[in-house]
Amino acid sequence: MRSVPHRTGPEGRIVYRGRVKIALMDSGIGLLAATAAVRRLRPDADLVLSLDPDGMPWGPRTPEDLTRRALAVAEAAAAHEPAALIVGCNTATVHALPALRTLLEPALPVIGTVPAIKPAAAGGGPFAIWATPATTGSPYQRGLIKDFADGVTVTEVPCHGLAEAVEHADEAAIDAAVAAAAALTPDDVTTVVLGCTHYELVAERIRAAVQRPGTAPLVLHASAGAVAAQALRRIGEQPAPQAAGGTLTVLLSGREGTLPTAALAYEEGRLLQAVAPAH
Repeated sequence: MRSVPHRTGPEGRIVYRGRVKIALMDSGIGLLAATAAVRRLRPDADLVLSLDPDGMPWGPRTPEDLTRRALAVAEAAAAHEPAALIVGCNTATVHALPALRTLLEPALPVIGTVPAIKPAAAGGGPFAIWATPATTGSPYQRGLIKDFADGVTVTEVPCHGLAEAVEHADEAAIDAAVAAAAALTPDDVTTVVLGCTHYELVAERIRAAVQRPGTAPLVLHASAGAVAAQALRRIGEQPAPQAAGGTLTVLLSGREGTLPTAALAYEEGRLLQAVAPAH
């Protein structure tokens, strides 16, 4: 059963009757963490994953070029008439979210992915933000630190090559990139914010690398769960973890396809193997 849209309300927002459909977008498999979170909250949801293998990676691109590609990926997802679109990428959220919302809202709610700096700062202890080199030190990230972590000791850690290594499930490269970032993380850090969605796929490896002997367990703050919950709130849906029956559509630079093989290296990707393809 497809969700059947009809327009209602003064803003002309699309409301869906029937089973809910949620789309997620990213250049690559960084969207898997949020996808798995949506799947756990609403196993009955039809999922549309819109990736951009032709333009991957987005990180090194200029903001203008990244925005152009993000808009194309979003439009491919929107053609499948989802109830909400999650931008499962921190870098795309930084550079393209305003353009995406201008294009698609209010008809299609767009939910960005923001590093979990606010809850990390609430813990009070010194924390680190692991992010891509493009995001580390950016006005966007510095603004979040100023707004939510003023007075807390924060270390910005650029993770060279980690997102790319995760994207390709390159075990040796993941280990090397995690070790390099861990070496830049001060010993007194009690909390790490995972500021790139790819990093959530290797969260436990990051924990093991940063955890210091004899210290309290390291706290990791990720975004996937909050983003999935926010998507449901935006469309007036509630979690229903006991439901079943959702389907999966994968778009590769606008073409229907299948999940990249590398996705199956991660628990979040394997979770989607059980989801029936949409027809």
